[in-house]
Amino acid sequence: MLLGIMSDSHDNMNAIRKAVDFFNGKNVEIVLHAGDIVSPFTAQEFSKLKMKFAGVFGNNDGDKPYLLERFKNIGEIKQDFFELNLGGKKIVVMHQPKFIDQLKICKNYDVVIYGHTHKIDIRKDSALVINPGECGGWLTGRSTIAILDTKTLTPEIIDL
Repeated sequence: MLLGIMSDSHDNMNAIRKAVDFFNGKNVEIVLHAGDIVSPFTAQEFSKLKMKFAGVFGNNDGDKPYLLERFKNIGEIKQDFFELNLGGKKIVVMHQPKFIDQLKICKNYDVVIYGHTHKIDIRKDSALVINPGECGGWLTGRSTIAILDTKTLTPEIIDL
């Protein structure tokens, strides 16, 4: 199963458009967003996804009730974390990296996805940890997303 992973899109409509086009072209089965979508108007671009969408709120997401309303036909957004079983792998998606070390120690997940730092982070311990960097590119000047093959647990960073 091929997963699309993104975080910290921060209203960069051009970067979101590129990410959506990339994920649609790769035929990923689901796009996971690790927070900081920010504004409800971004639903305009996310609605063009041809696959499922699941995400979590980040610390900069604004009008959360209206985000939920605008995304109700696109996918589900949860408050703090999202647990999924995809491709036979237990996955957790969150925004803040507060509990990554504890999640690795408990060994309940195969993949831990987070955002917030805007920095790419891929490491394999007892779980594969992935931060795709920032889709928006506002802080680093680099717009990145990731894809993950759940069969091989091999992530790939994509520059938009």
